Amino acid sequence: MIVPRLIERKRDGERLEARELRELVLAYAAGKVPDYQMAALLMAIYFRGLDRTEMNALMDAMLESGKRLDLSRLPMPRIDKHSTGGVGDKVSIILAPLVASLGVGVPMMSGRGLGHTGGTLDKLESIPGFRTALTPSEAEKQVARIGCAMLSQTAEIVPADRKIYALRDATATVEVIPLIAASIMSKKIAESLTGLVLDIKRGSGSFLPKLDDELELAQAMIDLGAQHACPVVALVTAMDRPLGHACGNALEVAEAITVLKGAGPPDLIEVTYALGAEMLVLATLASTREGARAMMDAAIGSGKALRKFEEIVNAQGGDKAVVNDPLRLPQARHRSEFVSKRAGVVQTVDPRAIGYGVIELGGGRRNMEESVDPSVGFVITSKPADHVAKGQVLATIHARSKTDLETGRSVLERAIVISDAAPSPLPLISHRVTLRGVQALA
Repeated sequence: MIVPRLIERKRDGERLEARELRELVLAYAAGKVPDYQMAALLMAIYFRGLDRTEMNALMDAMLESGKRLDLSRLPMPRIDKHSTGGVGDKVSIILAPLVASLGVGVPMMSGRGLGHTGGTLDKLESIPGFRTALTPSEAEKQVARIGCAMLSQTAEIVPADRKIYALRDATATVEVIPLIAASIMSKKIAESLTGLVLDIKRGSGSFLPKLDDELELAQAMIDLGAQHACPVVALVTAMDRPLGHACGNALEVAEAITVLKGAGPPDLIEVTYALGAEMLVLATLASTREGARAMMDAAIGSGKALRKFEEIVNAQGGDKAVVNDPLRLPQARHRSEFVSKRAGVVQTVDPRAIGYGVIELGGGRRNMEESVDPSVGFVITSKPADHVAKGQVLATIHARSKTDLETGRSVLERAIVISDAAPSPLPLISHRVTLRGVQALA
């Protein structure tokens, strides 16, 4: 293998053979190919892309670089859900215990905050003591015992993806559909799943704001799943405004607990139920999405889903008392309401501005060395198309200091726009994508 020759060929638009990609990826994972050569290849891929054969070969090589969770002996169906990233998106924290309480094995491998989006791991770790760094053996035993584990990608699971992803983040080569698809699916196939549901975010707060790109990404991941006997269903959901009300790690956990108790923002509940219904149908525990929704209603109404979350928190070393008393979660020292300066209609609640605002308050990372303050963020109760009065509370800022309160106020002044005309926000759930094709839902 002569790496400069591979870079040259991809730069010139030629395709790479599966054998070549395998050898390159495994050599890079082993430290035998330097970062600068892999970075050059990633940039060539950024401009020239990968075809489906190359993408599948890349994913297979990532899988081969490390261990997988061995869950194939479990008697239960094993279904996971993955979101492409959003602001206020705490769906995983609700969905994993909810679906697991109904008899589905949920080995949920999640990530940390990326760019303006929050990360499920950072949210879970706002629960005092909660440990996400489970070994594959620990995760396997926990799924077998209680039906769910919520874990980070370890050094043992697809290590080539960890290295390549870090390099993509540092070289501005993140937004490449084949690389996104191979990265996500390598981790999901490593979970020994019998099915996967994708939440593809659409709109100004997503990584791929164009609908055509989002549908292409969904179809690419569905194709990769099919190559490995893992059926995949994708829903395209709105991210032109934050999901739910809470934006910030501990605030989002508290809101997720509220939903598990049977209350919470309607948009968050709707997206959670839509994704959960697809998971239960894939698991063959429900024959229709309507029937699946009835099952989820019953699990929440009986407290079964909440108890499963408590069980997961306890199993992973967390303070299970937060389930009944969310005030045990980290609390910001300072709070301030943000009110409307005029009467009108909410035109915009900009998710990118809100996401970066959480980072400014200390609730996210500008670099991997920074620590996260889990207590800070926003609770935004206004949505696009809401009619508001002058002086009406639109949001609450949670901050470490009075200076940060002013920072939060400045963020909200940019993010929340009031006008005279009603906007046309994106439909909450607009498309369903399967191996059969794309179905427009709205």
